[in-house]
Formats: sequence, structure tokens, C-alpha cells
Amino acid sequence: MSASASGHVDTRGNPYSVILRLATPTMIAMLSQSIVNEIDIVFFAHLPCPESSNGQAALAPSLILLWAFGGSLSAISVGTQALTARRYAERKPDDAGAVLTNAAFFALVASIAFTLVGFLLLKPLLHLMVKNPDAAEYAVKYSSWRFLGIASMTLTFAFKAFFDGLGRTRVHMVSAVIMNLANVLLCWTLIYGNLGAPRMGPPGAGLAALISTYIGLAIMMFYGGAKETRETYRWIDRKKLSRKITWEILRLAIPGGVATMAVMVGFGFFLFVVGKLDALTGGARIAGQCPGAVAEAVNGAASTSIIGVLKLTFTACLAFGTATATLVSQSLGEKDPDKAARFGWSSVRLGLVMFGIIGLCEGLFFTKDILAFVSHSPAVQAAALAPMRMMGLLTPVIATAMILTQALFGAGNSRFVMVVELILHFSCLMPLAWLFGLTLHGGLPGIWTSAVVYATALAAAMVVKFARGSWKLTQI
Repeated sequence: MSASASGHVDTRGNPYSVILRLATPTMIAMLSQSIVNEIDIVFFAHLPCPESSNGQAALAPSLILLWAFGGSLSAISVGTQALTARRYAERKPDDAGAVLTNAAFFALVASIAFTLVGFLLLKPLLHLMVKNPDAAEYAVKYSSWRFLGIASMTLTFAFKAFFDGLGRTRVHMVSAVIMNLANVLLCWTLIYGNLGAPRMGPPGAGLAALISTYIGLAIMMFYGGAKETRETYRWIDRKKLSRKITWEILRLAIPGGVATMAVMVGFGFFLFVVGKLDALTGGARIAGQCPGAVAEAVNGAASTSIIGVLKLTFTACLAFGTATATLVSQSLGEKDPDKAARFGWSSVRLGLVMFGIIGLCEGLFFTKDILAFVSHSPAVQAAALAPMRMMGLLTPVIATAMILTQALFGAGNSRFVMVVELILHFSCLMPLAWLFGLTLHGGLPGIWTSAVVYATALAAAMVVKFARGSWKLTQI
């Protein structure tokens, strides 16, 4: 990303080209980051049945629990990015560096505490979420490795937020691409037992992800320790540790963390309902298709496959949102709220076009082909088809919600996002999943209908809030 002579991100010219310039490296980075998780689905699909589907069924609950702990803590990136962008736009490089100093220190200390608490709750929570005993056991073993990576995950987000706030989105792109390549090799080695390694099956993917995330963090720290960054922002300085700055970061990050926790609790319950559906229907739907798999978690595996595919798309949406957050925050730092609004709406229009096309591919034209790629089980493919079509066609609506959510984070308006997420998960997504899926016997399509209602309501709330413009007055 280029910069003007004044040191700010170059926002001259067409707003669409500015957004694409900033968002493209972020999109590549975040897609690569997401593939660290999603590649597991593909590798699991090549395992023998029922190990394949039980491994896939274990994956989504494991990741939800990981994000409930590590992801909520990683919401420190919300405050870090917003404050870095503001201080950068105000031409205060020392203050921008102090943001990273305090964010990194807090991330390190807090991640140790979150890891310890997470290990105490890991097994009971996963057995509550996953009713299939084999799938639950895979989930515990996989998650045990991933929870050791909460520290690397949180610190990486702190450094990413700092560089994104500066407009240097290429830094995380390099880190994420290298990390993902390492993860693919390690998954191939540890899941299947290649190159003399022991065959670990699904848990091997957890160890592979752990190692690769620390590789990614090492690269981020290499860029942070580069001479230019050290001398310009002087962030490696114990004297910059400040309770005041840490609280400024947390004041913005805590609502984002609570929102993340609400999302994870909501979708954790969502998958609990899916598991309940599997428990009620048993394995009758797959009898004879997978020898010895009378308890294969068909709906759980189908939901994991859907989430895996859609998460790649939503990660790209989030990349646009992250770029928009930087542009909104820097524009507000320049005392130009109208420019901030232009960037927000321009990003939404870009998202509607790009993700509308992607949504048609996922939900209409290539749905069966995509599902056949991520799962080799005919029963899983059949169960996933209708929900996948629904969510694919909803993609532009979800893109709008995600872009404007991040824009509001960039403006420092994270409390509004928190309140909306809390209301929608506990009064919409969770009760409707049970009602449509189990009470009204809608099955898996009924459960996923609750996600359609939730996403539509979230998009509507974000559009109304951004249009009203009260976020322009937020002081950080």
C-alpha cells in the first residue's frame, strides 16, 4: 500500500481502487489464514469412513470453542487497529508505537490465563456440544493442540492490527501465506503418517496448525523488529507500558470480545442443535453407505462442510471490512467524517457485486461440485445441499453485515455491535434453530433457516446505524 508524502495512507483517487488496493493483500492473507482450518476438511475427506465424517463433525465445534477463548481475546485487534490508525493519521508515530507495545504485552499475559482456563473446560464443553462419542474424542484431542496456540493467535492479531492500522496490509499477507504452506505440508505429514511421522488422524491437524501459527507469529515479529519499524514507532520500550493506553485499547476491544463470545456461544448452541438432530435420527440415513458407520454424524459433518466453504467467502468479506475499518478510522483522524462515510458505502457496493457473484456460484451453479470436493460421503453431501444453497444465495447480505460491522469497529463504535450481536444470538439464532429444526421438524434446512434470519437482521441493523451517521462523533 502506497503512502502520501505526509505519511498517511494514500486515499486519493477513486474510492473503489483505494479499497481494493488496501483490501487485496488483506484478502489474500485472511484467506490463507482461514485455509489453516479449512484444509483440514479436505484432508479428513480422504480418511477411511467413519473416521472421515466423525473427524469433520468434530472440527466445527472445536473451532467454535477455540474462537470462544482465543477469538474473543484476539478482539484486542479491534482497539489496536482503530487507535493505531487514528494516531497515525494524527501524525503521532510514537503514540502509534505505544499502542503496539501495550497490545502485545496484554495479549501475551492474557493468553496464558485464557489457555489455562480453556484446558479446564475443554473436555466437558466438547462432550456437551458433540453427541457422537468418536467425534467428541477427536474434538478433544484436536482442540488440545489448538489451545496451545492461543498465545500465537492473539499476538499475531495484535501485530496484524498494528500493521493494518498503518495501511501496511502486505505484512500479514506474507506471514499468512508462508504459514499456510507450512500447515498444508504438516497436515499431510501428521494426519496420514507420511515422511516417517506417526499417523495421528484428525488430531494431527491440530498439531500441524499449532506449529504453523507459531511460524506465522515469528514472521510478524520479524517485520515488527525491522529497523525502520523500530526506529519510526519505537514500540520496543518498557517505558511505553501504560495502564491508560491499555485501557484505551480494551475499552474498544472488550465490546468486540463480548460480541465474538456471543457469536461463538450462538453458533455453539447452533451446532448443539445439529448434534441433537444427529442423536435423534441415528445412523439410519447412511446404513450400507459406510460400513461400520452406524453412528456417523451426518448432519454434524454436513454443517462443518457448509461452514468450511462459507468461511472462506466470509473471510474475504472480512478483508473488505478490515480495509474499510482502517480507511474509516484514518479519515476520522483527519477530521473528515464525510470521506469516512464514502469509503464505508463504497466498500458495501463493491461487496454486493463481488460476493453476489460468488454467492451465485456457491448457492446455485456449482453447489454440488463444491460439496463433492469437501466430502466424499453421499449422505453428507445430500444433507448439506439445501442449507448450502440457502447460505450461498445469502452471501451478499452477509457481506454487507460484515463490512459495516468492521467499519463501525474502525470508528470506535464497538459497543453498538456488541449489543446487536447479543440481542440477535440470544433472541433470534439460538431459539429459532431449536424451533425450526427440532420442534417444527424442519431438520437441517430448518436449523440453517435460523442463520438466514439472523444474518438478514444483522445486516439491517448495521445499515441503519451506519446511515444515521452518529458513529462520526465517536472520540477515541
